Amino acid sequence: MQVVYACAEDDLQFAGLSCTDDEACPIYLELSSVVSDGRKILVAGNLHSSAATLGSVLLLSDDSGATWKEPAARIRGSALDQIQFYNPQTGWAAGETQYPLPRDPFFLLTTDGGASWRQIPVGEEGSAGAVQRFWFDSAQHGEAIVDAGKASESGRYLSYESETGGESWTLTGKRDQPPKLLHAPPPMEKPDWRLSPSKDGKAFQIERSADGRWTPVASFLIEVADCRIHAEEPKEPVPAADDKAPPEPAAAEPGSKRKK
Repeated sequence: MQVVYACAEDDLQFAGLSCTDDEACPIYLELSSVVSDGRKILVAGNLHSSAATLGSVLLLSDDSGATWKEPAARIRGSALDQIQFYNPQTGWAAGETQYPLPRDPFFLLTTDGGASWRQIPVGEEGSAGAVQRFWFDSAQHGEAIVDAGKASESGRYLSYESETGGESWTLTGKRDQPPKLLHAPPPMEKPDWRLSPSKDGKAFQIERSADGRWTPVASFLIEVADCRIHAEEPKEPVPAADDKAPPEPAAAEPGSKRKK
């Protein structure tokens, strides 16, 4: 399967890309996280060029991977990194703006099983960093750790807590070393799902563990577009009012002769 990318000129220019017929800009899909709840599968990632992130991607299947749709609008310059479903109706996807630098971490929230999503910021607008890890131990209570970068004052790692299902976040601490999420379970030694490149390196495979073996569920092409921006042909200038061309002579009537 292939995620559609329309090579919108505004998006390419936003990312500082100059794409021409001679030097096209290949666009790639990157998938970073996958979770499942029954027949529902959710995959998060982004679209990017070799130099810049173009937009976030959220993919949803309601039929165990047979068909897919994008339930959330792509967010320009952003990527989605982690996802969690607490129950069949409630879920979150964490992301941040990546272009030109990681900043403005946020969550996408759903309370209708992934049919619709709302974007909620973490921290103040313009703040640096990305959500390193998060976990909700109930539909209302969650914790998140934001890596604000080495240049962050008074602590690189910021701890946040939500009592509103991710609708709002409160800063609870700053540390130089990454803290632990108090209520999160330890990482699974043998996860049920994974993302892996195909043997030819041209696709991301979504795989499920069953009876000790990994079984492919779906596959998405990594290169999704080869963008070119065609320059518009220059238009001939419209004559000014004072520079009107002289009128052409009227056509002779049938049977008449022109004077020499």
